[in-house]
Amino acid sequence: MQTSSQRFDAIVVGVGGIGSAAVYHLAQRGLDVLGLDQYNIPNSIGSSHGDSRLIRLTNHEDPEYVPHVRRSLTLWESLENQYGEQLLHRTGTVDAGPPDSDTVQGAIKACKEYDLSYEHLSSQELSEKFPGFELPEDFEAVYQPDGGFINPTKCVQAHVELAQEHGAVTHAHETVEDWNSTADGVTVETDRATYEADNLVITAGAWTQLLVDELEETLTPWRVIVGGFQPADREQFTPKNFPVFSINDGSQGYYGGPDAGTSGFKFGLVDNLEEVANPGDFDPRPTEKERERLRTELLENAQRYFPEGARTIKRLKTCMVTHTPDQDFIVDHLPSDPNVIVGAGFSGKGFKFSSLMGELLADLVTHQESAVDVELFDISRFQRVTR
Repeated sequence: MQTSSQRFDAIVVGVGGIGSAAVYHLAQRGLDVLGLDQYNIPNSIGSSHGDSRLIRLTNHEDPEYVPHVRRSLTLWESLENQYGEQLLHRTGTVDAGPPDSDTVQGAIKACKEYDLSYEHLSSQELSEKFPGFELPEDFEAVYQPDGGFINPTKCVQAHVELAQEHGAVTHAHETVEDWNSTADGVTVETDRATYEADNLVITAGAWTQLLVDELEETLTPWRVIVGGFQPADREQFTPKNFPVFSINDGSQGYYGGPDAGTSGFKFGLVDNLEEVANPGDFDPRPTEKERERLRTELLENAQRYFPEGARTIKRLKTCMVTHTPDQDFIVDHLPSDPNVIVGAGFSGKGFKFSSLMGELLADLVTHQESAVDVELFDISRFQRVTR
């Protein structure tokens, strides 16, 4: 191992959705930044890959996040304009279920509270607006026109390429083995070299608890599967003709969206999770058990609500998500190491916020006030974290 003579203002460990945004925002502010990732940048191992991640302003599960979604959309539009390629697809969003369900009533409440435009539709009116939906007659829906989806792979590429234009350095296939606080910052040891920095930002997804031991009891990685289906008429289910959606029938939640590229019409089950004991052993290839579940539960439910959208199975995809106990994020300094900032525990809903999370992490490094409330993400709500 060689010791690097170069010192950085900040080192970011993990250059996925959140980490790439942090590298970008730090470099944009004029800092000398090094981004390290043990895999390709981007890659299909962690949480930040594929054709689409949903963005819903209604956010009926967490209405306090609506201002954060708004700020994220502003930052995605800015990134898109700088990069010169479409990253954000505003398809609109649909939240549907029984009239008194949290899904419908929560969406209406969020729209009213935050002055969002919306349409409250019967299932028949929804089918007239978007013929691909075939929901039960007693269901209702809330259509909100400003949401949609983003392409995670392209977003990581955009953040990294623009960060490099601002002088950032990124190293793929370089594994961080340890880090230590020093009198004037941190040292980071990898399988290639030792680096020094004023600040360390850890955005390593499912691997974060391996780098911050005391978060082992707080962060739990999970394996998720999502189905991709071949529509009978693909044009009906393209982004220009079909929205992203969240459906809850009272016992099970579903989510998905249009055919965004190569993966087909997207359909997944909420809380379709299997705990990952060791993220280093994660194999993204679907297991036979997962394939059987796709052939049964996923396909049956997709065809129940979208018979023309889920004619045949096209693809099964897996990824990892990392949950906190309350499913709110951690974006904060380590209490015992003020030069170390952690962005973790995005609980399966973080990618749409990654542009904003990168900005918040850069705010913490540079001691600037943030554009949104960050109290939700305070690490002190869990047991005291020391290293």
